[in-house]
Amino acid sequence: MSQFKNEQEAAAAGVYVRKIQSFVKREGRLTTGQAKSIDKYWPTMGLTHKDGMQDFSETFGRVAPVVLEIGFGMGKSLVEMAKNEPDKDFIGIEVHRPGVGACLGEAAEQGVDNLRVYEHDAVEILADCIADGSLARMQLFFPDPWHKTRHHKRRIVQPEFVQKLRSKLAIGGVFHMATDWENYAEHMLEVMTHAEGYRNQSESNDYVPRPEQRPLTKFEQRGHRLGHGVWDLMFERVS
Repeated sequence: MSQFKNEQEAAAAGVYVRKIQSFVKREGRLTTGQAKSIDKYWPTMGLTHKDGMQDFSETFGRVAPVVLEIGFGMGKSLVEMAKNEPDKDFIGIEVHRPGVGACLGEAAEQGVDNLRVYEHDAVEILADCIADGSLARMQLFFPDPWHKTRHHKRRIVQPEFVQKLRSKLAIGGVFHMATDWENYAEHMLEVMTHAEGYRNQSESNDYVPRPEQRPLTKFEQRGHRLGHGVWDLMFERVS
């Protein structure tokens, strides 16, 4: 875009400019079972960006606290949480299509009906589909650590992003993060400690023990095998 002064100029000239997104999409092979799950269960469990702002009481047919998870992977732990907390409603966002299919199939197999999923960029879903102050909990578990120093700017936990999340949380709502990369845990803690409107729920003002509602995931088990620690951070919206 160097010959254009801005994105609007480029668009007027018919030149497409790739926008920054909250993820790097890595397409994997969609199995027959995953494809069948999407075909069968998407009509009842799938949500789309074009539907716009959600009224959760209509989405789930009841009024209940809503938990949103960004990047649920293959969805096993998200389904387990939804099953274990039937008094809450869960929304998952994932761009990896095989993961979406696996999550839908697992939810159907487990008889979970308090879960809906998006296959879309989380930044756009938050902006266009999630009302301010509507979430009881926001979850971000084992996001891409972008471990090389020159890639740290690509990490999703950044000051601007956590303020966007804050606006979606109700007062008293919690942003729960977990990572098995110590450097990323330190980065998260640094960002969140300086983030306006949040309070750390850790008694030692750093990390918290893994809460019961977060199941052990394959990523965490992998981390233990590699000798990595796992760090949980929970920050409450206070203003």
